Amino acid sequence: MQNEQGQNASEPASCVRVIKKYPNRRLYDTTTSSYITLADVRALVLQGVLFSVRDAKTGADLTRSILLQIILEEETGGVPFFSERMLADIIRFYGHSMQGFMGSYLEQSVEAFADLQRQMADQAKGLTPEMWSQFLGVQPPLIPGVALGGYLEQSQKALNQLQQQMLEAFGVKR
Repeated sequence: MQNEQGQNASEPASCVRVIKKYPNRRLYDTTTSSYITLADVRALVLQGVLFSVRDAKTGADLTRSILLQIILEEETGGVPFFSERMLADIIRFYGHSMQGFMGSYLEQSVEAFADLQRQMADQAKGLTPEMWSQFLGVQPPLIPGVALGGYLEQSQKALNQLQQQMLEAFGVKR
């Protein structure tokens, strides 16, 4: 789990909130000395809290497993985020020589999109209700040129890097 400063939860740090998972599937937050639910862990993610989930008996890192559980609950609880086609494509990359590249590309794309979202939120702070009405009245083809240009540029850059890494992996020079 990473926080907003890009620190990895697997790195030892005194500010990492430790959550223990017991065999009875209960989660125990060592900071608040109380049992918590997956919904509480989801709230920690939304708040940007740096945490690590550990098996209470073995100490094994279960953070990824818990995050995947939260995603599964979100996917089954409402409007799915991932299409069946996308999930199938992701599964096809497991064990494939491009697995590492695809994971890196997806991570960079999501980070670029999150950066864009933060930038838009910062810019939107000064908008009045009238300005919002005007903005929302803009036709969708005009919005990408204004707001998504940076994201598209970052995505293209990430794709080019992925392509270059793939070519280098196969010994092809450009």
